[in-house]
Amino acid sequence: MSEEYVLELEHIRKEYPGVVALKDMTLRLKPGEILALIGENGAGKSTLIKSCSGAVIPTSGKIRVNGKEFDSMTPQLAAENGIAIIYQEFNNVKELSAAENLFLGRPIRKGMVIDKKAMEEEAKKAFDRLNIRIDPAELMKNLTVGYQQMVEIAKAVQQNARILIMDEPSAPLTTAEVESMFKVVEQLRSEGVSIIYISHRLDEIYRLSDRIQVIRDGEYVTTLITKDSEVQELIKLMVGRELTQTYPPRENCVSDEVVLELDGVTGNGDRDISLQVRKGEILGLGGLVGAGRTELAEMIFGAVPMQSGTMKYKGKEIHPKSPREAIDLGIALVPEDRKRHGAMLGISIKNNINMPIYERNSTMSVIDTKREHEIAETHRRNMAIKTPTLEQLVKNLSGGNQQKVILGRWMAADSELIIFDEPTRGIDIGAKYEIYKLMNDLVEKEGKSIIMISSEMEELLGMSDRVVVLAEGEVTGVLEKDDFSQEAVMTYASAAQQQ
Repeated sequence: MSEEYVLELEHIRKEYPGVVALKDMTLRLKPGEILALIGENGAGKSTLIKSCSGAVIPTSGKIRVNGKEFDSMTPQLAAENGIAIIYQEFNNVKELSAAENLFLGRPIRKGMVIDKKAMEEEAKKAFDRLNIRIDPAELMKNLTVGYQQMVEIAKAVQQNARILIMDEPSAPLTTAEVESMFKVVEQLRSEGVSIIYISHRLDEIYRLSDRIQVIRDGEYVTTLITKDSEVQELIKLMVGRELTQTYPPRENCVSDEVVLELDGVTGNGDRDISLQVRKGEILGLGGLVGAGRTELAEMIFGAVPMQSGTMKYKGKEIHPKSPREAIDLGIALVPEDRKRHGAMLGISIKNNINMPIYERNSTMSVIDTKREHEIAETHRRNMAIKTPTLEQLVKNLSGGNQQKVILGRWMAADSELIIFDEPTRGIDIGAKYEIYKLMNDLVEKEGKSIIMISSEMEELLGMSDRVVVLAEGEVTGVLEKDDFSQEAVMTYASAAQQQ
């Protein structure tokens, strides 16, 4: 162990039945640095950091923390050695206060009674130290996602963590919340806390990190000094190939045929929405958080009923009262939160892909297992889903591959209109390119139509044929391809506030 490093992972290997998640992984973290850990979805980032926390026990290899060597960690050992991880899914209790969450599992007591006042006082000190304005007595469920994350960071600091691992910390945050989080991270670095920062957003990597470690397919690739590296170099190292264009080219395949038409649709917080989606078109829905885009998608998909207005699909008026009705019509939804509302994580890839069509492929309630396997294999191959077997549980796949499973499901159902709600959120740049190419193929080669909701401005403008902008539940503007600009989208997106 060199004095130069506070954490070293040496030759870490992790095997699961049928798959090797980590082959021969090395990582070295210096005191008071931010080390960015990057790689495609499925590269092994999550398995690696879980090895640091004790959530995963490596098959072989060594872990050294401040000179002490371990074959593996446990959650208790990690805490004792100053290691804390902030995962994408927060470990908090929504019905408890911010202070109570800060001391979760280790409350301050006065005798046998929990001392809420003392916890709130200590929580205020922790928040003040990080310049976070949070009322310690406020319930977690009433805090924004950004403030909930700040509580998680404060919890780690309050427990005297000197090695902090952050897994995609900006994914659920607004732009303002991301900026606040950056300031806290930079402050912690100035105080000597060592940070491993995982993100698929390369602009964040360049803003925050001192060094960048690249991993690919469960193996160490290289470590670069951030200021001496270039974006294209990083992308090539991550994906093992050059991506010369962020958005793959697509022929103009939009026809005059209207697949979906909304006229004065009102409900679910939206008012008087009118728009058209044409065959072969990717229609982008732009707007700020809370603009009503997801709410509109829910009405089209039948998850929430319309209150008024008309909806026509392929020329016929429809009133989908449930997702099942929408699916039967040929409408599909790839939701923003694929873990909660998209893929069924606890069942196999094969079952997920066949889910909407079991009734169609069954006789007297008996499933045609041969047909089931053929369908799943066809869409696994078409979607390029990385897996050793179709029996693999979806929860064991990377985010990008989970997204492909959901898309494979709707291809199996032969959906003609697919709504993508934040299609690449939490997905790295290589997997993004694959999703974009799949979307292009759907409209260009198969004549499908897509509604794409995206909060990433470049994605919205880079993938859409037209953009409809919403603000506070209303359509405030429609942009044709020739009129695309970030300024135009933001002008329409903030139109309601300016009135």
